[in-house]
Amino acid sequence: MKKEKLSIEHKELLYEKMRSIDTQLSEYSFANLYLFRKAHDYELLFGEELFIRGKTYDGHTYLMPTVSLDMIDSGYLRTIMEQADFLFPIPEEWLKIFDGKDFSMSSKPGDMDYVYTVAKMSSYPGRNLHKKRNLFKQFISGYSHDARPLTKDFLDDAMFVLDEWHTESGIDAEDTDYYPCLEALKLYEELILCGGIYYADSEPAGFILGEELNEETFVLHFAKARKKFKGIYQYMYNQFAKILPPKYRYLNFEQDLDKAPLRIAKSSYLPDAMLKKVRVRLK
Repeated sequence: MKKEKLSIEHKELLYEKMRSIDTQLSEYSFANLYLFRKAHDYELLFGEELFIRGKTYDGHTYLMPTVSLDMIDSGYLRTIMEQADFLFPIPEEWLKIFDGKDFSMSSKPGDMDYVYTVAKMSSYPGRNLHKKRNLFKQFISGYSHDARPLTKDFLDDAMFVLDEWHTESGIDAEDTDYYPCLEALKLYEELILCGGIYYADSEPAGFILGEELNEETFVLHFAKARKKFKGIYQYMYNQFAKILPPKYRYLNFEQDLDKAPLRIAKSSYLPDAMLKKVRVRLK
C-alpha cells in the first residue's frame, strides 16, 4: 500500500474530495487537515479507496475516509480498518451501515463540534444571551470600531494580534494552535480561507479566519483577539455573522479538546447542535 505524508501538494487531490462530503464536521476540509497535519501526523493511504491515517489527541491511530462510507465496499472497509485502531471522525448519519455484532461505536465529549445558527450569532437573542448582548454593546459604545475583510493588506495587523494573543495566553506556542494559525494567515489565499479583521480605537483588536464547509455551514478555524478590548469576541462573531451570505445558516466553532476554558467559552453561546464524532471499531 502506497503511503505519503500529507503536504500542500495534496490540495489538488483532496480539496474537492473534502468539499463533496456532505457533513458539518470540521475535519472534512483540506485546510483543516493541512494546518493540523503535524498535530495528527497525517498520511495518505492509497489503495482501492483513499484514506487519511492520523493520531487522535489521546494517542490512538485512526482512518478518515475521503468519501461517504456507503460508497466503499464493505469487504475492503473491514480490511483497511486493520491499519488503525478505528475509523474517525464518523458523522452519526453514517452509522446506519454498521451492525452492532461486528462493530463497536463510541465518542468523546471533547471531540464534539459546537454549531450555532447564524441568526443567533448576529443578534444574541433572548434572556440567556443578554450577557453577550451587553458585552457587544459595551464594545461598540466604549471604542471607535471598524470591521474589514481580512485581505493581504491587513495580514501584518492579524499577525500582530496573534502574537499579542499568544503572549497574553502565557502558554507555550507548541501547546496552542499558534503555529497552525500563523501558517493559515501566510497561506490563506492558497488554502482558500477568508475572514475578517477588527479594529478598536484604531488598533488591531482581533480577527476571524475560516471557510465554507458545505452549502449551509461556515466553519471558524481561528478567532483571536486582544484582552484589552472588552467585548471584542462578541463584536467579532456578531459582525461576521451579519456579513455572511444568506445561504449560510450555521457557524461551526469546532471542538473544545476537553479544555475547560474552551468548553466554558463555547458553551456560553448556547450551541444549537453538538456534533458527535464517532469512533468505529471492528470487533
